[in-house]
Amino acid sequence: MALPMVVPTQDLPPRVRIHEVGARDGLQNEKAVVPTQIKAEFIHRLAAAGLTTVEATSFVHPKWVPQLADSEQLFPLVRDLAQDGRAKLPVLVPNDRGLDRALALGARGIAVFVSATESFAKANLNRTMDEALAMSEPVVARAREQKVHVRGYLSMCFGDPWEGPVPIAQVVRTAKALLDMGCDELSLGDTIGVATPGHVLALLAELNEEGVPTDRIGVHFHDTYGQALANTLAALQHGVSTVDASAGGLGGCPYAKSATGNLATEDLVWMLDGLGIETGVDLGRLTATSAWMAEQLGRPSPSRTVRALTGTSHQEQ
Repeated sequence: MALPMVVPTQDLPPRVRIHEVGARDGLQNEKAVVPTQIKAEFIHRLAAAGLTTVEATSFVHPKWVPQLADSEQLFPLVRDLAQDGRAKLPVLVPNDRGLDRALALGARGIAVFVSATESFAKANLNRTMDEALAMSEPVVARAREQKVHVRGYLSMCFGDPWEGPVPIAQVVRTAKALLDMGCDELSLGDTIGVATPGHVLALLAELNEEGVPTDRIGVHFHDTYGQALANTLAALQHGVSTVDASAGGLGGCPYAKSATGNLATEDLVWMLDGLGIETGVDLGRLTATSAWMAEQLGRPSPSRTVRALTGTSHQEQ
């Protein structure tokens, strides 16, 4: 298998933790419901490829995300990965009821989700920004009481399809609210993929200026305008060492029509390998996993690295 030439660059993190979101953020956007056993095998294959954090599912009401309605059936099929230390399996929970369901199955990591804009909060959660934060606060408090790790997803950090560019101060204010309520880490989402490297660096600098340490920040870029890797590199140069990605480039956002796929994990690993940054991920096994999942879904992987390493193209598939 072809591998990139390794040319380390100074002032980058020596290791990056990839927060794999394909099994949750990726599959929730599929038109067809993926069988539970296929999802479980996908998660096991991702862990076998060396991904130590694999977001497994979401405990959202099935009415809103029918593709993940099998969370109670799925989690017991993959729980062994967390129990023997092969991978952490965080799950998304929207409210107290979702937290109850997750805790009952033994989840030890959760994520809550809020928006940096009023328009998207209304479209996605049918709440104002303040109402969404208020809904998350008791969930975070209860999770912390149970010594469960809590991640805070903050969407629309760079642009909103209804409001346009999002003021940096507005993003920082909401990010700090998530940390103040007890979130262990933040994931800054470029939900519609409009960020550019300078914008990324400006937001990270302002977060630091307002007391948010870089080691509590992760980044979640979409590749709508082909900027995901460039934005990731900018974040790495700032010192960020947690990057969200989706195997095979699966996913987007069902509530934002202009949001195309997530940053493909394979494309990210190719870049990180070339920079000499450790991830613990076997690119060959990961590529094979995404090619396998593309076969299950009956369509080609959007990941350029998957297509290059498997010798496939959109036309061939």
